[in-house]
Amino acid sequence: MWDQLHLVPDYPGTGDRPLAAVLAPLYEDEAGDLRLILTKRPDTMPTHAGHISFPGGRPDPGDESPIATAIREAHEEVGIEESQVEVLGFLPPIDTVEFTLLVVPVVARIATPLGLVPSDREVSKIYTPLVADLADAGNWWHVPWNGWQVWYYDLGGDTLWGATARMVRQLVGLEE
Repeated sequence: MWDQLHLVPDYPGTGDRPLAAVLAPLYEDEAGDLRLILTKRPDTMPTHAGHISFPGGRPDPGDESPIATAIREAHEEVGIEESQVEVLGFLPPIDTVEFTLLVVPVVARIATPLGLVPSDREVSKIYTPLVADLADAGNWWHVPWNGWQVWYYDLGGDTLWGATARMVRQLVGLEE
C-alpha cells in the first residue's frame, strides 16, 4: 500500500496566509498491514471539540517549517518521537471552514514500536484504522452541504468527517 499513497513532493508556497500543520502518521502493524494514526479531540477543546483529526496545530515561534510543527505536535499529542519520523511527502494544503488557516498535511512513515501516549489535554482517543479500509470507497458516505460533498467514515461509532476526511481521502486516492 505504500506505493499507492497520493503525495506531492513538497508543499506549495502559501504566501502570507497563516499556516497550521498536521502529521499524517503511517506505520506497519505486526501483520505487515499499513495503518494510519488519528486522534479524537476532547469535548472540552475550544476548537474542533470531539472531532477526529491528525495530530497537529499552529506553529510555535521556534518551528522552522510545517514539518517541524507537525512533528512537534505529534510528539505533544500522542508521543511520537522525532527519531521515529520519516517524512514521505505532503498532501495539498487545505482550507478549513472555521479558520483562515491553511493546513499543511505532512505525510510520514513512523518507525515501530509506537508506544503511543495520548495527551490528557488534547486527545481523548487514538485510532489506528487500516489504510486498506480507508481506501475502500464503499466504506464512505457523503452529504451535500453549501455546494460541497461532505464525506463521512465510521470509526467504531465515532465519525471522521470535514477537513481530516478530505485529507484522508486524498491520501488514499479517493479525491484529487
